[in-house]
Amino acid sequence: MESRPVFVLFGPTASGKTELLSRLFLEKTAGRETVAAEVVSADSMQVYRGMDIGTAKPSPKLRRRLPHHLIDIRDPNEQFNVGDFVRLADLSCADIYSRGKLPVVSGGTGFYLKNFILGLSAAPPSDPAVRETLKKELTEKGAEALRKELAENDGESAARIHINDTYRLLRALEVFRLTGLPLSSFVPHGTEHTPPRKFPDDREDPGERAPSGRYRFLIVELSRPREELYRRIERRCDEMFRIGLAGEVEGLFRKGYTPEDPGMRAIGYREFFVDEGAPTGRTWRLSEDPDGVKNLVTRNSRRYAKRQITFFASIPNAIKVSPEGAFDRILDLLSALVHTQ
Repeated sequence: MESRPVFVLFGPTASGKTELLSRLFLEKTAGRETVAAEVVSADSMQVYRGMDIGTAKPSPKLRRRLPHHLIDIRDPNEQFNVGDFVRLADLSCADIYSRGKLPVVSGGTGFYLKNFILGLSAAPPSDPAVRETLKKELTEKGAEALRKELAENDGESAARIHINDTYRLLRALEVFRLTGLPLSSFVPHGTEHTPPRKFPDDREDPGERAPSGRYRFLIVELSRPREELYRRIERRCDEMFRIGLAGEVEGLFRKGYTPEDPGMRAIGYREFFVDEGAPTGRTWRLSEDPDGVKNLVTRNSRRYAKRQITFFASIPNAIKVSPEGAFDRILDLLSALVHTQ
């Protein structure tokens, strides 16, 4: 099978990925041919409709000039996981390449990017957020409700996992929610009683897998000094609130969406909600402290950027560049990628 060229650009939130893509693929540069490209968004929250300001989606004007895929493909109450992303990103890259354009995969969701580059692992590592959600559901709904969900999506695992074996019950559901595939599809016959593998610190050894051979990759990490990045995050948060983030969240709330929906757990949305602590279950209202919400969004965005940078270290073969100093170098690398057979 032909190995297709793919340009992967990633970096933490507010690092300038969209601006760099615009320069690379839309600006005419003297003496250089513009590469025709389309972008596959690797952002776990830009998939959700109606969540435009808080996820910093590229503007409609930019998307008309530089088409983006995997944006606005789910409602906020629908699940979207790494298995969905890798499958749809593969389909998008094949479609883009078939039309004579360069597929560009760009975003900041490191878990999605790593599994796209390396291919889905035989057994995905634990995801702390999904695990905590499942633990809460176990406490609130009970094991029987979770076992019923597992039976609907992975009958083989449900049949062999005892209802009191909550470790394996939660692990099987975790794998399904992360990949969209049943755990039983990863377990060879005859190993049903093998203890589940433990993943230290919830991460794989990055040396365990090599990049998939289905693509020829150019992988670039956009890097800025930490304090500069934090200033950019603060300016972005100020701008989001200025152009109407609070109104966007209010509109979604009126449609019935709350932090119990997958999309509304995103930074920039969940901070607006206050749990009134009703004895019969969660009852949500919107905060009446806009300054306090903005401070929370800014703080959580900075913390998220720090976690992103840490995770990006596990993505192999990435060339780390500064946005200001590497434009010509990236153009040269792109030219080599496109013209290498």
